[in-house]
Amino acid sequence: MVVDMELEEAKKEVLELMKEKDQIEAKLQELNVILNNNRVGMEDTLVDSEGYPRADIDVYQVRHTRHTIICLQNDHKSIMKKIENGLAKVHAISGCNNEEPSVANRVSDSSDTSIDDEIHTEPFLRVNLVSPGSPAEQAGIYENDLIMEFGSINSQNFKVLKDIGELVEQSRYKPINVKVKRLDKRVILTLIPRPWSGRGLLGCNVIPLESVER
Repeated sequence: MVVDMELEEAKKEVLELMKEKDQIEAKLQELNVILNNNRVGMEDTLVDSEGYPRADIDVYQVRHTRHTIICLQNDHKSIMKKIENGLAKVHAISGCNNEEPSVANRVSDSSDTSIDDEIHTEPFLRVNLVSPGSPAEQAGIYENDLIMEFGSINSQNFKVLKDIGELVEQSRYKPINVKVKRLDKRVILTLIPRPWSGRGLLGCNVIPLESVER
């Protein structure tokens, strides 16, 4: 049937967009590691107190990395919109084809994760403190950022803050992919828990986000 062909084509288009999104997120994670290695975030100054380029970092590398991150974040926002539109098309066609709702929610019968969950990830934590010079600050985390994903933890499987603490402890010196909502933007950051001059391994504090705040 024509409708079946249209549905399969719509699913294929969304899957291709999802692959592209994953590639962008992987590149962003690599770039954030570069910033972490230079011990700077997206906003840290690149000059010293006398106005000269800082000698403790690779200024050219950091500038180039920041520019690339901004471009990729814009690409990520654009492709997320395309995926949303593609998902709406899949729902519309599958509705016309009288398929079960579970089919509409999945672009592939072999997929373990619905695209709805991927796109409409709800924030579940709010950052209410970021200490200067901490791993969290160097990762580019800001106060009032809303966390949508913290490594493998998201709004679907989060239970208590202890889960976050255990993941952090298990990830010493290992990158954790953190997705945050900042105003109307989604930002992907790489956080590396490690001992520093302050308390803990992150240098930030998070609190559960009540559903009314989401």
